[in-house]
Amino acid sequence: MARYTGPVCKICRREKEKLFLKGSRCFSEKCSYDKKSYAPGQHGQRMRRRVSSYGFQLREKQKLKRIYGVMEKQFHGYFEKAEKKKGITGEILLQMLECRLDNLVYRLGFAPSRKAARQLVRHGHFLVNGGRVNIPSYQVKPKETISVREKSRDLEIIHLSLKEAGRGADLSYLRLDKAKLEGELLDIPKRIDIPILAQEQSIVELYSK
Repeated sequence: MARYTGPVCKICRREKEKLFLKGSRCFSEKCSYDKKSYAPGQHGQRMRRRVSSYGFQLREKQKLKRIYGVMEKQFHGYFEKAEKKKGITGEILLQMLECRLDNLVYRLGFAPSRKAARQLVRHGHFLVNGGRVNIPSYQVKPKETISVREKSRDLEIIHLSLKEAGRGADLSYLRLDKAKLEGELLDIPKRIDIPILAQEQSIVELYSK
């Protein structure tokens, strides 16, 4: 299935939750979800459908996929890797998604959205430990440094993103140096520190059927 290219605000409305897919627009009064929090479509306002256990699990999976911007095959691959590791499968799944390079570029405030971060990474604007990496799904390891490439330091999108209120938030597992345009993953994030509202155990139950 191809990547979704339609209005991303409809995704938030479908999941009945603001997923912050539109960058700065999500924090402004222009946010479509704030105006229309009901489901999209002709009958969205009147839909009062009872959600089954399976339906809830499916929606949680779809929501997490859409937040991090990964396709079904790739998401299932993350789950299979998480399942093979020691520990809580759902938490490990979230940790792997959180440690993607494009996500950390977004978390550090170098991009207004994960979609923008993914594009910046693909165009080779970032270095990991001094080496150029253009793979958005690259798994950043603790103590690795993410920095803006020298030739990309004047990019307006990066500086505007860092100036936005609430961007580059202080997360316990990240260190940000705005002056040097670099950040560091200090440690693998604990579940309690990952600012994602998701019931990851429901996803584990869905894939375990």
